[in-house]
Amino acid sequence: MLLIRLLLAALCLAGLATAPARADITVDVNQAAVQPLPIAIPSFSGSAPYGDDIAKVITANLQRSGLFKPLDPATFTDNSLNVNQPPAFSAWKQINAQALIIGRTSLDADGRLHVDFALWDVFSQKQIPLTAAGGGMTLTSTPDNWRRVAHKISDQVYEKLTGEKGYFDSRVVFVAESGPKAKRVRRLAIMDQDGANPSYLTEGATQVFTPRFSAATQEITYMSLRDDGASLYLFNIETGRQETLGRFKGMVFAPRFSPDGNQVAFSIEERGNTDIFVMDLRSRALKRLTADPSIDTSPAYSPDGSKLVFNSDRGGSPQIYVMNADGSGQHRISFGEGRYTTPVWSPRGDLIAFTKQTGNTFHIGVMRPDGSGERILTTAYLDEGPTWAPNGRVLMFFRQQPGGSPRLWTVDVSGRVEQAEPYPGAADDPAWSPLLN
Repeated sequence: MLLIRLLLAALCLAGLATAPARADITVDVNQAAVQPLPIAIPSFSGSAPYGDDIAKVITANLQRSGLFKPLDPATFTDNSLNVNQPPAFSAWKQINAQALIIGRTSLDADGRLHVDFALWDVFSQKQIPLTAAGGGMTLTSTPDNWRRVAHKISDQVYEKLTGEKGYFDSRVVFVAESGPKAKRVRRLAIMDQDGANPSYLTEGATQVFTPRFSAATQEITYMSLRDDGASLYLFNIETGRQETLGRFKGMVFAPRFSPDGNQVAFSIEERGNTDIFVMDLRSRALKRLTADPSIDTSPAYSPDGSKLVFNSDRGGSPQIYVMNADGSGQHRISFGEGRYTTPVWSPRGDLIAFTKQTGNTFHIGVMRPDGSGERILTTAYLDEGPTWAPNGRVLMFFRQQPGGSPRLWTVDVSGRVEQAEPYPGAADDPAWSPLLN
């Protein structure tokens, strides 16, 4: 536990947190020696199915975070695990497990799935309390919801061992591509954050772009392109209800919810000029935020809703700007070489992620909201469209290699852990949900 907390403290020192007292401290995290925490996650015992599957999902979640090193189950020798009793610590010390998860599944009379689990600090030989009352925790759900149970357990373990909120019980909406390039089909799709349970929300009759989650509700907004123009939509994921926000004379781009879910900011292009507008979703009133003879687009709110970050070429090339939510106080924050696009504010408020193009190479990077501390996290032929995990520690984006199709990737905020998402198909424009209720 101590190891992970020290690791996160080091990341904060590197400029990943906003603590003013540490803003002047510089540590090159790309050179940092990070040692993920060895953790043992045996199959959950019990009378109900899913014990092995739940352990595997937790293992995959924690491993993909880059902060944990799940140990090979073939090395486990303690076969007498009981969720209500201390384990044989010597057996787990021998394989250098520093943390151990013990779980049990059962079904009650009405068929509901119960999952009990406990978390142990192996070397101190103490149970890590999972509730205010101490001890382990019990989660109850329907059996077909076992994957969400595994994600919630992953979040509990992540939070207890790092002191940070997890991000595993969340979903990602994205654009799934199929068909030949000359007749590409772009469907709205959704999946668990680990790529499981993918499904399609639209049939592909129209081309869809830039879906974005509301932080307040289970709604997404997206742009759909038809032969007669572009429209903005709201889609309620829980009910499947869809409504049109409006059709506009020109092209509309890049919608984004305000943090309270009551407004959507987006861009409208008319006669070669693109500016940013915001719509009140209750009254449908439209307000113009920028009025510059340039391309102003990709607005994204700060977590408190007081500011927006956007990109504009008013200075001669696409750069990142920040303005107050009413459109006042517009000022540039990026001054590096290259073209900056698709900025998005971290849910923690400490960083802004962006796409950067230098020559024929693309990057995903982050900088502080004042433009300082720019760091490049990824470099490839085409990396674009970052979206933050709900805890602000991981970014998802899409990557395309020459001649290939776009795929979804993730990178942690240190840039150390970069990996492809398990979703097997062509995909772009990902948008991460907040934690599910």
